[in-house]
Amino acid sequence: MDTTKTALVLGATGGIGGEMLRQLLAAGWTVRALKRGELQAARSDGIEWLRGDALVRADVMAAARGCSVIVHAVNPPGYRNWGQLVLPMLDNTIAAAIAGNATIVLPGTVYNFGPDVFPAAGNVLAEDAPQRPLTRKGAIRVELEARLQRASTQGAKVIIVRAGDFFGPRAGNNWFSQGLVKAGQPVRSILYPGAPGVGHQWSYLPDVARTMLQLLGVRDRLPPFARFHMAGHWDHDGRQMTTAIVRAVEHAEGATPAVGRFPWWLMALASPFVATVRELREMRYLWQTPLAMDNARLLAVLGQEPHTPLDEAVRATLAGMGNLLAGGHTRTPQARAGVGP
Repeated sequence: MDTTKTALVLGATGGIGGEMLRQLLAAGWTVRALKRGELQAARSDGIEWLRGDALVRADVMAAARGCSVIVHAVNPPGYRNWGQLVLPMLDNTIAAAIAGNATIVLPGTVYNFGPDVFPAAGNVLAEDAPQRPLTRKGAIRVELEARLQRASTQGAKVIIVRAGDFFGPRAGNNWFSQGLVKAGQPVRSILYPGAPGVGHQWSYLPDVARTMLQLLGVRDRLPPFARFHMAGHWDHDGRQMTTAIVRAVEHAEGATPAVGRFPWWLMALASPFVATVRELREMRYLWQTPLAMDNARLLAVLGQEPHTPLDEAVRATLAGMGNLLAGGHTRTPQARAGVGP
């Protein structure tokens, strides 16, 4: 077995983890995936599924043995106990990576940064901008990266790719599928969370995974601790994404959905009872201040950023979520129930 192209994916049943798993496999990697609960008796997907828990260090160490890469894309389902679980899970990944001199790949966010940094950065954020998070989740993100930076001095290598709000056919919980539209339902209306005229950063999940995969291909040329920003899809006035959704629905079904304002007041009422709503509400400031991410460092390494045209990405996302019925597409029971992969 070529251990230089053997990867362990933690969070393989989630959005970015699942996308990384598929793309690694397609690129000829040997892929392992850790999964809680009972495993199916036989699978023909080419993946080595291992029973285990990212919270159990012995499970992670055993699964990572012989792997040159660990994709750390694991999150507690529905953000339950997020603050108590994410750091111990990362510590297990770090221990396994140090033991095996492996590269850790982490999908990052802009939650590390509070709104105070945006004007100082000219609303264009570079990787090394000061991290002064506004939220509890942002503070944990800062600590995640700090622990990874320490790990890079102890035998592990680290690649962090920060991106805007995820969307994609199998992206799981995100603003696109939880706010703008609802998975598995006809799109009769679109609720936009941003302030009028304020830009917003989006990232198409397959493009994010492709970026991480390409960075893995040149990891021998990267420093032990490497952070990159993706430009993704910059919606300069808050209308580009909603207009793309309208175009996709009109083309597929001949109907024109209405575009309205997202009911933040309703989230305020629901947040004490629903963890996902509470976590999303914390990030409201990212919808009130324009922030474009500077991908110059990424371009210097890769030459270009993987980029799917917005209309194509939106159509694939809506079809994968079960929102479009045209072209022989049918909504799956999972999509109708709003359940991700």
